[in-house]
Amino acid sequence: MPNYAYDAVNNAGKKTSGTMEAASADEALKKIRAQGLFPSGVKEQKITGNAAATKGKVRDGKKKKKGGFNISFGGVSTKNLTLFTRQLSTLQDAGLPLLRSMQILESQQRPGALKTTLQGVCEEVEAGTSLSDSMAKFPKCFDRLYTKMVAAGEVGGVLDVILQRLAEFMEKGQRLKRRIIGAMIYPTVVIFIAVAIVTGIMYFVIPKFQEIFEDFDVKLPDLTIFMIAASKWVAGTSTKDQVVPGAIWVLCSPVLIFLFFKLVRKTGTGKAWTDIIVLKIPVVGTLIKKTAVARFTRTLGTLISAGVPILEAILITRDTSGNYVFERALGKVHDSIREGETFAGPLRESKVCDAIVVNMIDVGEETGDLDVMLMKIADNYDEEVDVAVASLLSLLEPFMVVILGGIVLVIVLALFLPLVSMIESVSNTSKK
Repeated sequence: MPNYAYDAVNNAGKKTSGTMEAASADEALKKIRAQGLFPSGVKEQKITGNAAATKGKVRDGKKKKKGGFNISFGGVSTKNLTLFTRQLSTLQDAGLPLLRSMQILESQQRPGALKTTLQGVCEEVEAGTSLSDSMAKFPKCFDRLYTKMVAAGEVGGVLDVILQRLAEFMEKGQRLKRRIIGAMIYPTVVIFIAVAIVTGIMYFVIPKFQEIFEDFDVKLPDLTIFMIAASKWVAGTSTKDQVVPGAIWVLCSPVLIFLFFKLVRKTGTGKAWTDIIVLKIPVVGTLIKKTAVARFTRTLGTLISAGVPILEAILITRDTSGNYVFERALGKVHDSIREGETFAGPLRESKVCDAIVVNMIDVGEETGDLDVMLMKIADNYDEEVDVAVASLLSLLEPFMVVILGGIVLVIVLALFLPLVSMIESVSNTSKK
């Protein structure tokens, strides 16, 4: 009777693994569940003793053979990974052997990180390792969510269906991301151009007016004095000790702010506080909240529909949610389910989701269609994100017009008030 190695999660949510004898993979799954465990992966142990050593040598030899040519830089783009997933699903649905499918897709890839990774996966699969375990050895390309869904597809014998769902999940995530980025391009470009123009005026135009004011010996209003001081700071001539012109700081400030934000989020406390603060920003916080809800419900729904045990699915969703507030809420949900309580209860108490979301999840629990309800919530919130993005743009456009108009007004007043005084002085002199 063959031996089967398994990975599972117990009632306490802890991972466990082991081996058992069974006539088939289905029988092994039944025995594992009978022990009160939730299996996440089962595979037959075909390689033992000398055969394993021989296979290991062959695998090592292959790696050494290809190792010198597999140099790549950068990561794997989500677009390329999604396309690969879709193609692998199609080939599996057509009935091609897994290794042959992987080799076909690897051969048609352009040199790069994905091709190098697929070469490594092919070597592992050829040596007898399961596809999910092979992919798990390349976490920079295949994350935990990806490998767990593939493992569920292998155990259930529906790898092609799972890959198709995974590809759809990744495509919808990419579509949502593109919509948000595309909507932010216009205001970002406008703000950048406006800052560049104002900086140019401060650097080149205002010093010329300053020379005119000095020649006519006119008493300058406070606004003009402030503008000239700002111009000197931008040009780097405000004091003898100023080393870096202010224009450099202005133009580099977006990059510096971005790097500082990234550095703060490297720490657990910094990530928590930034996530909490961002969610409280009007309009922007609503957009981010709706995006997070759409992401976590689609991720969890996809995992549950793929057959991943709910406790492990929640942990994976928590780790991939990307927001501390939702990570904390999903952690409480995990603890609640582990203790035999409901999903909706701790989610309602955390108040991170709208009441409609909690109610739909509650209905899904009662009817046994939690995955279906989660996917409906995700689709609904995708549409709400579109509305939120449109609302944000409609607010940004007049806001930018008012801000830019105010800046132009200040500059015009600062430059023309002294000119009015000069004209009045010349007029009074000519009358005398």
